[in-house]
Amino acid sequence: MSWPALFGAPLSVSIAVTGVFMGGCAFMTGRSLALVWRPWWQTVPYVVLLAAADRFLIYALFGGRLSSLTGFVLDWLFLLAVATLAYLAARAHLMVRQYPWLFERLGPFAWRRKRGP
Repeated sequence: MSWPALFGAPLSVSIAVTGVFMGGCAFMTGRSLALVWRPWWQTVPYVVLLAAADRFLIYALFGGRLSSLTGFVLDWLFLLAVATLAYLAARAHLMVRQYPWLFERLGPFAWRRKRGP
């Protein structure tokens, strides 16, 4: 199956609109939800709206298929992954910054309780 048939748009359009523009929007969405201490599941409805906006932009600006279900699902999965990574990174940063006596950084997406003396 070819890329345009699967995504409903040419590869260059998918990279530009979904990868760069909407990926940045998904990153900001995940980060902002973490910064106001919202639960992770709230990223899901926001990313559904981003994926719908992505489909519309591809349709309206580049003549892509608006009704591409596989394109919508694949765009949604990509945007959800970006939003989730941004959410986890921001939450780990918040936990370590806000509670430095209690937690230490365990990587870009995780933290752990500090060990006693």
